[in-house]
Amino acid sequence: MRYGLIAGNGKFPFLVVEGARKEGYSLSVVAIKEETDPSIEDVADDVEWIGIGKLGKMISHLRSKGVSEAMMAGQVKHVQLFSGAIPDLKMVKMLWNLPERNTDSLIGGIADEMEKEGITLVDSTRFVKDHLAGKGVLTKRGPTKDEQRDIDYGIRIANEIARLDLGQTIVVRGGACVAVEAMEGTDQVIRRAGKLARGKLTVVKVAKPDQDMRFDVPVVGLPTIETMIEAGATCLSVSVAKTLMFDRKEMLELASKQGICVVGSEGETIGNEPA
Repeated sequence: MRYGLIAGNGKFPFLVVEGARKEGYSLSVVAIKEETDPSIEDVADDVEWIGIGKLGKMISHLRSKGVSEAMMAGQVKHVQLFSGAIPDLKMVKMLWNLPERNTDSLIGGIADEMEKEGITLVDSTRFVKDHLAGKGVLTKRGPTKDEQRDIDYGIRIANEIARLDLGQTIVVRGGACVAVEAMEGTDQVIRRAGKLARGKLTVVKVAKPDQDMRFDVPVVGLPTIETMIEAGATCLSVSVAKTLMFDRKEMLELASKQGICVVGSEGETIGNEPA
């Protein structure tokens, strides 16, 4: 079987290519001109560059490569669709028929169009399972009582935000919600929270209640910790087995060095298992 990869920005597509190669697969990569790091060509054997919104061209290319299953990896900023990009006819028709244009609707619509053409969108973590967050305290220290209360509160609120498909991250301090993620992304919402209430911030990132692992899987990494340091945040909670942790070793080492707590959370209960 030949898999296809629709590559957005960031490190995720590179890890998928690496993971697939370890399992003996070569991927047909569709790189998004406005998003994908050009160095994807240095690691992938087969790369086709396609502009955002060119859904018909993307599907045609994957079919020409004999792809029957594909995955999406890496963010494609939704604002790109509203920034002057000209979609092709297939994308226009798909958008026209969508009742809403949030993340689930947009990518779900793309998945439906691909399915009609014989290409099934599959779990984006298929080749990177080892990068998913484990349960419990992942750094040298666990949460303080105050941080734990903020985690418990934050998970309840973040689950509602995620259920509404508005975002997956909130920042809490002293039992109050300081900032909520929308289209700007995790790092930007942490920075905004740091400007509003610097210090002792708890960052809570959750998967959606019925997280579709084919797309929009929560991601944290070294830049997350660096942004938390900048904002004065001291604790990070992520969803167990549904959050990808990039540069895991370096990320957790930096967090521990800076006295930041990172935990893998299930519901409102934190376990005590090591990373």
